[in-house]
Amino acid sequence: MHFHRDKKTAYGGPDGGNGGRGGHVILKGNSQLWTLLHLKYRKHVIAENGNPGEEQNRTGADGKDEIIEVPLGTIARHAESEDILCEINEDGQEVILTPGGRGGKGNSFFATPTNRAPTHVQPGEPGIEEWIVLELKLLADVGLVGFPNAGKSTLLAALSAAKPKIADYPFTTLTPNLGVVAYRDNKSFVMADIPGIIEGAAEGKGLGIRFLKHIERNSLLLFLIPADSQDITKEFAVLMGELKKYNPELLDKKRILAISKSDLLDEELRAEKEKDIPEEIPTVFISAVTNQGLLELKDMIWKHLQ
Repeated sequence: MHFHRDKKTAYGGPDGGNGGRGGHVILKGNSQLWTLLHLKYRKHVIAENGNPGEEQNRTGADGKDEIIEVPLGTIARHAESEDILCEINEDGQEVILTPGGRGGKGNSFFATPTNRAPTHVQPGEPGIEEWIVLELKLLADVGLVGFPNAGKSTLLAALSAAKPKIADYPFTTLTPNLGVVAYRDNKSFVMADIPGIIEGAAEGKGLGIRFLKHIERNSLLLFLIPADSQDITKEFAVLMGELKKYNPELLDKKRILAISKSDLLDEELRAEKEKDIPEEIPTVFISAVTNQGLLELKDMIWKHLQ
């Protein structure tokens, strides 16, 4: 509330300005993000308050909006009611998740011909406080494909903070494990350790369909064959054959071949193994135990995901 006063005006009219609105909390789609890892330690998001109005009918500045960038496919859900508030599906798409409170009205707003000197104002709305849960509906960017005991769980444990069960017998992994793999410049992607495939899986042998259905939801397939395999080309052909029997469309997905347990090879053995590798697929030699080739593998995965 304010009335105009200067050296020439003793009793001027009302000139109190309106207040600015509070800042919004906004969700924004970013196609360069793949996970919600960057929000893991950011539990509270607080937008700025609006500034109060000033004399000479000056409106207060709006509070600064708080923009949360999320990957495409993110769903915002109310924590208590579990109602879906919005879904981000496009790059650059913006949705006001929690709106800022409206600014109040200064006393000049209430001036009328019959009340030319109002002495009351309207306070601004208080900010909204609420809990929102963000979910990423995509299963994984990278699916690990290989025979039981090929080292898939060991690789996932080495690349991410996931702690899958690891043992030296087949079918240690009975359900898919997800791990978020940190990459350069705060980027990350999701890798799925899926139960091992065996010949005849498409007909239901082993874990069969329970395993194969998860492959359909991965962008990239990372085939894992151990370095001590008798015939790398044959094992790769069996894996591809099972995918084709289950769903021929799976063969359209991008593929990378990683030769695991490469710490078992010396230079001479590695040269022999390189002759036994299918030519049509990008290949990298890795060891989850010694970290050999893991950075090269992550670079290759990121390049293909792009």
